[in-house]
Amino acid sequence: ERIDAKYLEQFDAFLIIRACTPSEKSNDVDCAVPAAVTPDEEMRAAHAKIIDALAGDLLIRLRESEPAFFEGVIVDLLLKMDYGYGDGSGSVLGKTGDDGVDGVINLDPLGVDQVYVQAKRYGASNSIGSGAIRDFYGALGLKDVTKGIFVTTSHFSESARDTADKLGARIVLIDGPQLARLMVNHEV
Repeated sequence: ERIDAKYLEQFDAFLIIRACTPSEKSNDVDCAVPAAVTPDEEMRAAHAKIIDALAGDLLIRLRESEPAFFEGVIVDLLLKMDYGYGDGSGSVLGKTGDDGVDGVINLDPLGVDQVYVQAKRYGASNSIGSGAIRDFYGALGLKDVTKGIFVTTSHFSESARDTADKLGARIVLIDGPQLARLMVNHEV
């Protein structure tokens, strides 16, 4: 067959584009060109929306949870992410006299190599500043370890991120959106 204007008129997209040319433009025609989206792309987009909604809901629920529950979720998440040597290698420490840490993950059966955790359950509008990072760094020094994970349901200020980068210990920062995505990805 020959592909000409008459042949192309059987396609809605052609009619929309043709109606939007300056010579035939009409106020009654929606000139938006339909996006060529495959079923796979539609499914992926729908899946991404569901994951985003789930992550948002998780974050709201975490902000409303009790501190001990939140700290336990963080330890469970790290264990699901393959930190530690097995199921019993993580514990929640968050209570009076915890020296500024809320949890610990033993990376080996004897607990020689450890990662300490700080968990802050804050509202979305609050942020973690550099002072909290320095306090956590000091707590790591008291425990004589050089690795820590600081998790919050809110976000970190730029100065907090700079402070974490410049300190001698390896401190990983996980903000609320990243926490929610990790929980979804690891089915926690």
